Amino acid sequence: MRLDRIELEDFRSYGRAAFEFSPGVNVITGPNARGKTNLLESIYILTGARSFRARSDRELIRFGAESALVRAELFSRGRAQRIELLLRRGCSRRSRRNGAAVRSAELAETASAVLFCPDDLDIVRAGAAERRKFLDGAVCQLRPKYAGLLSRYSRLLDQKGAALRGGAEKPSLLLPLAEYSDAMAALSAQLIRYRAAFVRRLEERARAIHADFSGCGEELSLRYVTVSTVTDPLAPAQEIYAQVLSHQRAHERAELESRSCLTGVHKDELEIMINGVPARQFASQGQARTAALSLKMAERLIFLDDMGEAPLLLLDDVLSELDARRQEFVLNSIGGGQTFITCCEDAGIASRTGGRVITI
Repeated sequence: MRLDRIELEDFRSYGRAAFEFSPGVNVITGPNARGKTNLLESIYILTGARSFRARSDRELIRFGAESALVRAELFSRGRAQRIELLLRRGCSRRSRRNGAAVRSAELAETASAVLFCPDDLDIVRAGAAERRKFLDGAVCQLRPKYAGLLSRYSRLLDQKGAALRGGAEKPSLLLPLAEYSDAMAALSAQLIRYRAAFVRRLEERARAIHADFSGCGEELSLRYVTVSTVTDPLAPAQEIYAQVLSHQRAHERAELESRSCLTGVHKDELEIMINGVPARQFASQGQARTAALSLKMAERLIFLDDMGEAPLLLLDDVLSELDARRQEFVLNSIGGGQTFITCCEDAGIASRTGGRVITI
């Protein structure tokens, strides 16, 4: 996969701008607050994903403008492709691929990217929500249908939560609770299978990378934790559905009393362990960073396995957070695909990688 050119109109800090890229390493430099991360963000959303910084698309539109446009020319799936994304205040995205309208989630079939930003260095130490976000972002790109399932589940979760909160004053709001729970259980069964399958592959890849990274002195392992009644997260969907529904029914009274959704895949966890010990509680800062790097590099390899071509690799100012040994490990591992690295100063990265410098 190769991104050749991108054009921006009223996107973040850019009024009008166009950039052309090297097929190898692109080092994006410039002072702080000049738009380096904004450029990476525009590349990332070409995959149909949400921004890794903004809560909604309206935050991506330049102040004072009503819409933003991102156009890109890339080579993917053995052919030249063109993607257009129109972001409008108060409206959903409009996406076009090679001139034809498509759903945003379908763009993942054309463009994929693995992002590594400073916050990811702490993914091991963060709460479960950050690890779910990591899982969901990866699976949405690999399996476009997953994004639709996740969106439907989120809507049902909001509806059920609103009913529980308002049910004390307006009991009629509680009438569809059983319907919400049943629909959420059906969606959960599919989401659990997707997540568990990805975690199994991620562990296989990340364990080998981490062993190499740590000099074979540590063993990384992963475990996907979902609803306690689910005995096998890779079992047939109908079996998981029944187990999730059983868990929800057992918590009906507690949910009514607390007025909140206490059970569901929105509470799932990805446990990361080093030498059999939970990394979140016991890993050193260096161990946590090594584990996070291993997960991201493993994600990239899985994309390569599935798509037959390397995804775009986006490194947003992460090298400055790493010591010299980890920097070299990352730079020695980015071959075989197109990479975009942001930094305040080139610091020899271009010469060390043979990359092209783009100054913002």
